[in-house]
Amino acid sequence: MSGPDPATPRVLFVGGLGRSGSTLLELLLAQSADVCAVGEVVHLWERALGADERCGCGERFTACPFWHQVGELAFGGWATIDRDDVLALKDRVDRTRHIPRLAKNALAPEQLADVRRYADLYTRIYRAALTVTGARVVVDSSKHASLAFALRWADGLDLRVLHLVRDSRAVAYSWGKQVRRPEVVDREDFMPTFSPFEVSKLWTAQNAAFHLLAARAKVLRLRYEDFTADPAGTLRRVRDFAGLPDDPAALRILAAGRSGPAGETDRAGAAPEPVAPLRAHSVAGNPLRFSGGPLTVRRDEAWRERLPRRSRAVVSLATLPLRVRYGYLGQRGSDESVEKP
Repeated sequence: MSGPDPATPRVLFVGGLGRSGSTLLELLLAQSADVCAVGEVVHLWERALGADERCGCGERFTACPFWHQVGELAFGGWATIDRDDVLALKDRVDRTRHIPRLAKNALAPEQLADVRRYADLYTRIYRAALTVTGARVVVDSSKHASLAFALRWADGLDLRVLHLVRDSRAVAYSWGKQVRRPEVVDREDFMPTFSPFEVSKLWTAQNAAFHLLAARAKVLRLRYEDFTADPAGTLRRVRDFAGLPDDPAALRILAAGRSGPAGETDRAGAAPEPVAPLRAHSVAGNPLRFSGGPLTVRRDEAWRERLPRRSRAVVSLATLPLRVRYGYLGQRGSDESVEKP
């Protein structure tokens, strides 16, 4: 098999609403040398360049050797980036309200120029990350549908979108919890919280947008519940979708983290020992990326007991159409599918 083509970087873009297991899946994929996981690149301009928050490796962004090399290769150094200009460009391109326009088959020349200039910033980062690491695929877990739509207009980018879905009630419960952001060094900071109704709107809008994108790009839909039920099978399917070979070594972290079938042992009859995972150079994401402990995959069902009845009713009703589509009304079986233009 031929090596990676840095001129046409291949990116696996993880999309959907946050709190759906994207960080864990990204970290599992990143344990293989042919995958480079960079976290939520959409937040690089504000959180990394602006606030110098910590990379997933533990270092501040400006002190991380990986990101230093990426900046040099992509832009001749991060100091060359006009952050205010990028943020203004981002506002003109990368917002949910722009998705109907980005979904069109053609754009006005001025709009197309903005979208392609914005997408080129990400393409340069992806290309540099692959060059620095020698990986074949870069994983961007930005999740925002608007960014995925913008990237489809990029020149010279092999875009593959993993649409990750989780039961809306579980997502609502998670977004109601106060979670500290350990990447913020100089002060105590927390991730935002949202009401059940706000989560319902976001969950519906983001997931509906990825259905729209599936008619225009390569999209693989995957339920969190199927991922946690069969993590090894999920990794195989995702790697195949990303154009990566079936590699038993890529699943070794699951056995070490005791995420396989109960009672699984090695050939000598002993249970595999937990190992510390390789840390990804991720920008933003779930605090899990700083844990340093073994990666285990267990379904979190706390919402069934702890989500208040009224909140559960609000979310259930507000998200009913897509919950039916995804099989969250008692149906069994996977709703995973691959959709291509």
